[in-house]
Amino acid sequence: MMTNGRLEEYLMWLTLGPGCSSVAYGASEEIGPFRLNKTGSGLYLNKFSWNTIANLLFLETPAGVGFSYSNTSSDLLDTGDRRTAKDSLEFLIRWLDRFPRYKHREVYLTGESYAGHYVPQLAREIMAYNKKAKHPINLKGIMVGNAVTDNYYDNVGTITYWWSHAMISDKTYKQLLDTCDFHRQKNSNECESLYSYAMDQEFGNIDQYNIYAPPCNNSDGSSASQRGLRLPHRPHPIFRQLSGYDPCTEKYAEIYYNRPDVQKALHANTTKIPYKWTACSETLNRNWNDTEPSVLPIYKEMIASGLRVWVFSGDVDSVVPVTATRFSLARLKLGTKIPWYPWYVKKQVGGWTEVYEGLTFATVRGAGHEVPLFKPRAALQLFKSFLSGIPLPKSSN
Repeated sequence: MMTNGRLEEYLMWLTLGPGCSSVAYGASEEIGPFRLNKTGSGLYLNKFSWNTIANLLFLETPAGVGFSYSNTSSDLLDTGDRRTAKDSLEFLIRWLDRFPRYKHREVYLTGESYAGHYVPQLAREIMAYNKKAKHPINLKGIMVGNAVTDNYYDNVGTITYWWSHAMISDKTYKQLLDTCDFHRQKNSNECESLYSYAMDQEFGNIDQYNIYAPPCNNSDGSSASQRGLRLPHRPHPIFRQLSGYDPCTEKYAEIYYNRPDVQKALHANTTKIPYKWTACSETLNRNWNDTEPSVLPIYKEMIASGLRVWVFSGDVDSVVPVTATRFSLARLKLGTKIPWYPWYVKKQVGGWTEVYEGLTFATVRGAGHEVPLFKPRAALQLFKSFLSGIPLPKSSN
């Protein structure tokens, strides 16, 4: 929890994966007050931290992520969307009981990537809880970035992004469209083979989370970013990045959070869990048992209930790209309040935005999958506008 006593609102951050750490990503390389030095030797101040305008709460969810754990080890083999949402609600209820001064304050849920599931699903749990609660949670809105949203449209939008950005050939693009049935939860072996071919033979040595950034290379010159990437509608590991942009940050986080002095200072790992701290849990990722095919029905519920809903997208991410998000959101068929326009930060175009009836969509120009990592100033402006509930600035400032 990163607090500022003068601030009323608090923000709950959920992160990517499933199975990845909000502390490793959100807190340590995106929106928290500190960033990690190279080699994991220490910290330095993040002048674009979001805790300058709201209190921040980073949740390690589900159990088994980061320093969070379960006394029942089999829990790590039996988790998924439903359990994560219910556990996250239980955490929030108990956290508010423990810190009652926050009970009536406005709360906002935010996150990125697979938090495109976590955040709306938790919002749905809170809305259901509030209908019968004596002390309802004062949920005001949600904001998600480069968010996994809908199986079919995420996948079609992703391969369209690959093709439109010259990452794959015309032939492979056509084969993917003709061969893959994106309505299915599990794709055919032929479809999987085409995905593997595109990544192995046509992408080249790139960072798929920012296609214009250098990848993190191993000492032998090979890329560390060629991991088991999965289709964007499915759980997929795993990320590596930080300030500036350094694509190897995941390595630094794993050094830093395994230091005994750091664990002691954080009052973490007091039970001495029998494995090293990792930025992402492969065990959880492999054993993810349920994933909703689409969270668009939850968007309709949130909009109908009057929640503030913002969706943003870094436009150089090829994992959950801007086209995937636009294809998915188009299915909501929302009316337009303010047509598409460029928004500005420090006299530069920060991206583009459109305000719909009940939802604001914004792109962040030149940002990869973790928007606040690549474009921290623009991301802070985005958060300020979201928190105040006003459209992004139309003119340079």
